[in-house]
Amino acid sequence: MVVVDSDSEIILRVKGPLELKCQLDTSDAQLTRRVISRTFESLRSQVQSESCVLAVCDSPVFIWPNKSVHATPEEITPNTPCEDVQQWIQTDDQESAGKRSAKKKSKKSSSASVINLRLMMELTQPGPLSAPILSKTVQKSHFLAATLPMDCVVCIGCSDTIKDACERLLEALSRQLCDMEKVTLQHMRGPTVLVPEALHFLLPEPKGLVTVVYPEGVSDSQLETQRKELHQQFELPDDRPYFRRANAYHFPNEPYKDGYLRNPHVVLTHPTLDNGKVYLVQGIYSYHHYMQDRMDDNGWGCAYRSLQTICSWFQQQGYVERSVPTHKEIQQALVDVGDKQASFVGSRQWIGSIEVQAVLNQLLGITSKIMFVSQGSELASKGRELANHFLTEGTPIMIGGGVLAHTILGVTWSETTGQIRYLILDPHYTGAEDLQLITDKGWCGWKGPDFWDQTAYYNLCLPQRPKVI
Repeated sequence: MVVVDSDSEIILRVKGPLELKCQLDTSDAQLTRRVISRTFESLRSQVQSESCVLAVCDSPVFIWPNKSVHATPEEITPNTPCEDVQQWIQTDDQESAGKRSAKKKSKKSSSASVINLRLMMELTQPGPLSAPILSKTVQKSHFLAATLPMDCVVCIGCSDTIKDACERLLEALSRQLCDMEKVTLQHMRGPTVLVPEALHFLLPEPKGLVTVVYPEGVSDSQLETQRKELHQQFELPDDRPYFRRANAYHFPNEPYKDGYLRNPHVVLTHPTLDNGKVYLVQGIYSYHHYMQDRMDDNGWGCAYRSLQTICSWFQQQGYVERSVPTHKEIQQALVDVGDKQASFVGSRQWIGSIEVQAVLNQLLGITSKIMFVSQGSELASKGRELANHFLTEGTPIMIGGGVLAHTILGVTWSETTGQIRYLILDPHYTGAEDLQLITDKGWCGWKGPDFWDQTAYYNLCLPQRPKVI
């Protein structure tokens, strides 16, 4: 998914800790709130002070935004275009090639459209030296200390100057401190405060990237009122989540920690059909296939893997908070609903679309429609139903026929000619998470009607979106 055009816009992201420290010498709730507010005001002043420093990550660039946008190295001036900062950023490719250097790189050395910065504060100040003075006071008081994880994002044009960018970043930091103050005071319980956290969400165009502050430790279910207000504020539909934590935007220069590939289909070229339209899965999923998770399911686990891909979609769209189920958890769910005997758990028995439907309902509370096709040749006539599913529900489809299961991620279909192509994610792949190999060899790719066994029957499990925010 593309956030900005890398040729015309850059995302600046500044992260760093600010220490919230204050002494609460009273049990008066109103006075305590005023003390906390004054402390936040002090932090806003700190951000606007000359001690504030912005360090460009993986580079020798430091910027003092409140000292007339002074910067090092000296070649960088307040009027330097932001795109020129990318020349100084050390990329992984350059580091592996042993090209690390403090000197200028050629333009566009960083292909990413994100420039990461660290928020820092100078601790030493120039001035006359003075002798330290020590004093000791003994009293009982409540001391509040918390680290605020600042995380601000602004989008700028490549030709915008560093001065312009710094002004916008300082505005964003001050605004985020105001939001954090509001959340901190709103969720105070006596002398206990919850640390606020900033999350970024990519909304449908033209709204773009939006930052929201939530209290850490408060579950999504407890924040429904805030989400409803956000949906109204940004005029979003109230039948699907946009502001759950799982919906938080994943920046392109941040690798996923679990090792699974996300959305391998986005690098593919769509097939061309006469008057054909493309209908695709909406949102993000993980590619689950044979031999992952130290589980040898080669030859029997394809439907389990397709089910895991579907579960990952519901998790990453924010509909469910539980993790993707393991093979044993899937088998236990089928035992719990009375579909299988207890001996099924730990076996290497296949499952099909009906079992996938049952597990989705048992573990995730998700309902599904089942489409029956008596022979594979009939699938070519299901273009309208499949296109409508991806248009309205947008969920991956599990299809099982004979002894094979696959995941359908979309279709290209022509209403006038009836021609159709299927976007298939194949769970039978056994190799490493190599995107180029997976797409080049067709493990994720577009297939024609002859991909299906023309005489075998097929069942398709079409999961339905819950109507929630």
